[in-house]
Amino acid sequence: MDVEELIESIIRAAMFIAGVIGNSWLAFSSIPSKRSGLSTNDLLFINLAVSNLITNYLVDLPDTVADFAGHWFLGEAYCGVFRFSADLSETSSIFTTFFISAFWHQKLVGSLKRGGAPVKLDNLFLVACLLAGSWTTALVFSVPHFFFVSVDGTNESEKDCIDVFPNDLSRKTYDIFYLTLANALPLAGLLTASGQIVLTLLQNQQRVRSHDNPPLGKNVNHRDRGRDVNVVSGPSSGSATHIYTGVSASGPEAGQASTLHSDPARASKPGSNSQVRAAKSVVAVASVFLVCWLTHLLLRISNNFHTSSLVVEVASYIAASYTCIIPYIFLHGVKKLTCSCKR
Repeated sequence: MDVEELIESIIRAAMFIAGVIGNSWLAFSSIPSKRSGLSTNDLLFINLAVSNLITNYLVDLPDTVADFAGHWFLGEAYCGVFRFSADLSETSSIFTTFFISAFWHQKLVGSLKRGGAPVKLDNLFLVACLLAGSWTTALVFSVPHFFFVSVDGTNESEKDCIDVFPNDLSRKTYDIFYLTLANALPLAGLLTASGQIVLTLLQNQQRVRSHDNPPLGKNVNHRDRGRDVNVVSGPSSGSATHIYTGVSASGPEAGQASTLHSDPARASKPGSNSQVRAAKSVVAVASVFLVCWLTHLLLRISNNFHTSSLVVEVASYIAASYTCIIPYIFLHGVKKLTCSCKR
C-alpha cells in the first residue's frame, strides 16, 4: 500500500469511527425517559441513526477493511450484502432527513399560520406509516443490488465489489427511477421546506429588530392577553414609553405583562428558542445534504454515460461523510451534545 492509499484508508476509518459515535449518540439521546413519551422528533432521529448505523457497520467498516487490505477479500456473497445495505441505508437516510425537514417546516412555519395549532406530523402513527413506506421503497430499490453484483478484477490484488446488471439498458432504467424517486424528489422537497424555514427565520429576525428600534414619532401596537399596548416614541421622550389600555392587571400577572412588554423581542418571537434552534439545525443539515447528495446525484448520473471506478469511489466517500456529519448537527440543534448519562 502506497502513501496515498494509506491516507485514504485512514480518512475512511476516521469517518467510520465518527459516524458510529455520532449516530449511536443520537439514537441513545433520542430514547425517551420514563417521564416523557416518544415524540415525533425522537422517532425520526432514532430512525435516522439506525439508517446511518447500517451504513457505518455494513458498508463503511468492510469498505475500510478492504482499503487497508488493498482489495476486496470478503467474497461474492458479502458483496451482495454490501451493495444491498449501501442503497437500503442511503435511501432510508435521505427520506428520513426529508421527513425531519418537513416536520420542522410544519412546526415553525405552518403552526404560525394557524396560530400555534398542532401540526399533522405530530401524529406518531402517521410518521410511523411514512417511515414504513420509506423503508419499503428503499427495500425495493436495494433488492436488485443483492443479485446483480460481482467481484471483478484481473488478479487477486485488484479485486473489487461492483454492480453487474444484465445489460446496459436495465442499468440505465434502474438508475433513472432510483435517482428520480429516491434522490431528486426528496432533495427538492427538503430544499423547499428549508428555504421556507430560512425565510421565516429572517422575517422573524426583522420583526424583532423593528420592535427593538421603533421609528421615532410612530406608535407600535402590541396586544397581550386582551390588553392593548401602545409603544410611543418621540423626539422629546428619548426612549419608548409603554401605555397600557384596557383591563388593568395586578400581582404576578402584571409583573409578567411588564416583563413581556419591557422585552418586545421576546414577546414577538414565534415559538420557543428551542424550536428556532432546532429549525436552524435543520437548515444546516439541508446545506450539508445539498452539497453531499447533489454531488452524489450528479456523479451517479455521469456514471451512466461514462462508467468509472473513481466516480463510484468518490460517491461512496460523499455518502460516508454525510452520515458522520449530520448526527452532530442535530445533537447540537436539540441541545443533546452533552456527556450526561442521567435519563
